[in-house]
Amino acid sequence: MADNYCRIEEDKIREIREVLENSRLTMEEGYYIIDEDEVREIREALENETLTSAVAKIQEYCEQLDCVELNIAITGESGSGKSTFVNAFRGLGDEDEGAAPTSVVETTMEPTVYPHPKYPQVKVWDLPGIGTPNFKADEYLQKVEFQRYDFFIIIASERFKVSNVQLATEIQGMKKKFYFVRSKIDRDLDSEKRKKGFDQNKTLCLIRQNCIKGLQECGVESPTVFLISSFDLQLYDFPQLEETVERELPKHKRCVLLLSLPNITLDINKRKKEALQANIWKMALLSGAIAAVPIPGLSVAVDVTILVKELTSYYQAFGLDDESLQNLSEKTNVPLEELMAVLKSPLNKEISVDVIIKLLTKFAGAGLMLLEFWVSAIPVFGSMAAGGISYATTHSMLTSCLNELADDAHNVLMRALQTEV
Repeated sequence: MADNYCRIEEDKIREIREVLENSRLTMEEGYYIIDEDEVREIREALENETLTSAVAKIQEYCEQLDCVELNIAITGESGSGKSTFVNAFRGLGDEDEGAAPTSVVETTMEPTVYPHPKYPQVKVWDLPGIGTPNFKADEYLQKVEFQRYDFFIIIASERFKVSNVQLATEIQGMKKKFYFVRSKIDRDLDSEKRKKGFDQNKTLCLIRQNCIKGLQECGVESPTVFLISSFDLQLYDFPQLEETVERELPKHKRCVLLLSLPNITLDINKRKKEALQANIWKMALLSGAIAAVPIPGLSVAVDVTILVKELTSYYQAFGLDDESLQNLSEKTNVPLEELMAVLKSPLNKEISVDVIIKLLTKFAGAGLMLLEFWVSAIPVFGSMAAGGISYATTHSMLTSCLNELADDAHNVLMRALQTEV
């Protein structure tokens, strides 16, 4: 075999041996889609069970991410900008279809759920305003069914008040996470710009210190406050808020949060790519296991299904669909045609069965070149060359396409940010 096929590149061998020989798949940022126990179970299924059982086990893990639900509670005093933040977090403007209603008066009387338009398992809850004379934090949390939320974001448009602190104390006592957000920073900066000697950094520092002082006076020790404009999430402290929340979430919910975020910074795009990349070997393993089942036509049909699903998810995560590009164009005042002009991947024109079959044909050669390694690395494929070829082909194709779409997302955001500056 060594005389007939090119050997896999050294860095690829190192990567795959980490997965299949050392039973680990980790990432620098702390993401891992599959842990050691899951890897061990899959390896045992491949080695000791029937192919049907192995395929079912792998498919179960592949589907888990779609079933992970994330519930985010947005609360604060009436008029603090809760609903606008709910919309911005979901990548929507206040006037877009499906947006939470906004007004100068309180519009939320009961907890209202707003599913993410692309990731419906991510649910953002707009909770009724707090701070009324009869407000009692414990009763409020019982009324809004606090147990269903993964974390709370407490929003204030001025200084945080006693009601905010009371709510935070109750949330903490119930072993839930909460984060203080000071909203409408754009409004404050616009007001301060009229003054001589305006300094944006100094103004932001004063606002933050004022909020921290107010919380400390109410008994909060070492509070952290995130300054945010819901109309420009990429500015100020939203990236730091997102990273903090992500770090403190259970591991199986981190990726769900990350993929649902609007593509507002280059760092978010980069980390989305890393999270998606960590899932590729599972898709390839599923493809390889199915290819080893001796049913004519089954492997190609499954490969096409896997690839269409995965490539569509890449497209969606990076905001390369027409609706996302149109929203970005309107937000940054960059013509849609200019954003689309930097798209280079042919996948941006169409993700269809015909396109996928052509790509499979293109990457089949890579599968043959990698066959020697896959056959030796995956015991169940030792006498079933088709499994190794399918694994290698799917892995190579997904990696290449992910790189292309990630590059396009990077270029789109660079074009939008350059014009905005």
